[in-house]
Amino acid sequence: MNYFNNIQFANLWVFWFLLIIPVLIAFYIWKHNWISSKVLMPSPFNSTTAPSVSYKTILHHIFFGVRMIVIALLIVIIARPQSTISWKNVTKEGIDIVIALDISSSMLSKDFTPNRIEAAKKVAEKFIDSRPEDKIGLVIFSREALTESPLTTAHSVIKNLFDDIRIDRPSLRPLDDGTAIGDGLATAVNRLNGDNNKSKVVILLTDGVNNTGSVAPQTAAEIAKVFGIRVYTIGVGTMGKAYGPSNVIGDQFTYDYQPVEIDEKLLNTIATTTRGKYFRATDNESLQKIYGEIDKMEKSKFEVKSFTERPEEFLPLAELAAFLLLLDLVFRNTLLRTIP
Repeated sequence: MNYFNNIQFANLWVFWFLLIIPVLIAFYIWKHNWISSKVLMPSPFNSTTAPSVSYKTILHHIFFGVRMIVIALLIVIIARPQSTISWKNVTKEGIDIVIALDISSSMLSKDFTPNRIEAAKKVAEKFIDSRPEDKIGLVIFSREALTESPLTTAHSVIKNLFDDIRIDRPSLRPLDDGTAIGDGLATAVNRLNGDNNKSKVVILLTDGVNNTGSVAPQTAAEIAKVFGIRVYTIGVGTMGKAYGPSNVIGDQFTYDYQPVEIDEKLLNTIATTTRGKYFRATDNESLQKIYGEIDKMEKSKFEVKSFTERPEEFLPLAELAAFLLLLDLVFRNTLLRTIP
C-alpha cells in the first residue's frame, strides 16, 4: 500500500461529509424492510418454509454497497490527497583531524586495560567511526615523529594502521624510545598546513614529559596557532605509580611499578595557545569520555536547504470510482434491470 505513504489532505473539513453514508445505509435498510412488509400476502396454505432470497436481491445489496464506496471515494477526492515529497540540498564541510599518538615504551603501562597504547588505539578507532565526513591523518612519535597516514577519508585504512602499531617488543618498535612532544606536534601541524579546510584539529595524546626532539613544544604550538590549528592535548596515566616497562632483557620488557610523570603544565599551555583544551585520562572510561567530548565540540559544519513538493494524488481514487460506477451502470442495465 505504497499509495498511502506520506499522504496529506488539503481539505480535511470535507471528511465531515462521510457522515452522510451511515444515514444513507440506515434509510436503505428501513426502505428495504418497508417494501418487504408491503409485498407479504396471506397464503391459503399453511407453509412453514421461509421465502427464499433471490440472487437479484443479493446483487441489489452488493451494488448499494458499491455506490456507498463511490460516494466515500468522491469525498476523499474532494479532500485533495497530496503526497509530501521532500529533499535536502546539503553542503557539508568536514574537519581535518590529525591524531598524534605517543608510542614510547611507557605507553605499555598497565594502568589501562590491557595497557595504555591498546586502550588509546581502541578509543581512537571508535572516534574515527563517529566522524564519517572528516579527513583524518595519523602521526606517531617517540624519540622522533613519523607520519603513518596523511589526511584521508579512507577511514578503514587509518584503523588498519592503528591495528598495526606494535611496541610490546623493542624489535617491533618503528621508532627509538623517547618522548618528543614538540616533534610529534610539529609533524601533525605540517600535515594540516597544506590543506585548504578552515577547520583543522590536532589530538595529541602522550603519557610523559618532553625529553628529546628537535622542535620545542612551545614553538610547535605557536606555529599551530599561526595556521589556525586547534590542539586538544590528552595526558594518559593514573595518579601516582603504574605497572609499566622498567628495563629491557633481550627482546622483552621487564615490568615494575614506575612513577607517572606527565607534563600537564606543558600540555595545558599547548592547548591554551591554540584555543584547544587539555584533558587528563586516568582509565579507559575517562579516555572514552574525553574523545566523546572532543567529538561534541568539533562537529562538521553543513548548510541544509529543504524543498517540499505536494503533487495531487487523486487520480488512482478517481479511476477506482469511475470503474465502480461503470460496473454499477452495466449491472443496472442488464441483470438488475427493472421493467417499467
